[in-house]
Amino acid sequence: MDAARVGVITFPGSLDDKDAARAVRLAGAEPVALWHGDHDLQGVDAVVLPGGFSYGDYLRAGAIARFAPLMVELVAAAKAGLPVLGICNGFQVLCESHLLPGALLPNAGLHFVCRDQRLSVENADTAWTTEYREGQELVIPIKNVDGRYVADRETLAELAGSGRIVARYLDLNPNGSLDDIAGICNEAGNVVGLMPHPEHAVESLTGPSTDGLGFFTSIVKRLVNA
Repeated sequence: MDAARVGVITFPGSLDDKDAARAVRLAGAEPVALWHGDHDLQGVDAVVLPGGFSYGDYLRAGAIARFAPLMVELVAAAKAGLPVLGICNGFQVLCESHLLPGALLPNAGLHFVCRDQRLSVENADTAWTTEYREGQELVIPIKNVDGRYVADRETLAELAGSGRIVARYLDLNPNGSLDDIAGICNEAGNVVGLMPHPEHAVESLTGPSTDGLGFFTSIVKRLVNA
């Protein structure tokens, strides 16, 4: 097949859409710019919701972006199986859109956190993690002020019991997320939300590692072999 086409949505306040598009290109796919105000996913094979501060996060992180016209199309497509990766603010948007359970609240201590973070891959079977192995340790940057993942006890137990925790923080918990959760997926494994920024760890020249590239090569290989 031709090169996979991976859409990257830009919202007002998106900061990392160009970085996400570059990561997609480095992984061997064609990045497709998508605008939040459109109703057309342009036939893409997968979608990335990048990091940033959509609408300035004035109400609640991701709460306004979930009502963007393109999100109507994305929610329906994701429920039908379209692979979707939400990074940082994108993770928040996925939770606000109810594609993923739980919520992202202000960090414990209420400070912005920016650091190179060690992670453990907990689920290597999602559409975005097949290039990793379970238990593999990664170093990927994290930068957020609303990164504390929370959910009720029943949801946390279901996530853990069904293997839907995709990544956990190692060494320290930078934002107070329950169960050290850094990323989760939906039941089908096609929708993944991740608080760390893999698009900032795809080249040794600019990142602390190239550990983040596997999220993008995973989906490319999945699409090419589909």
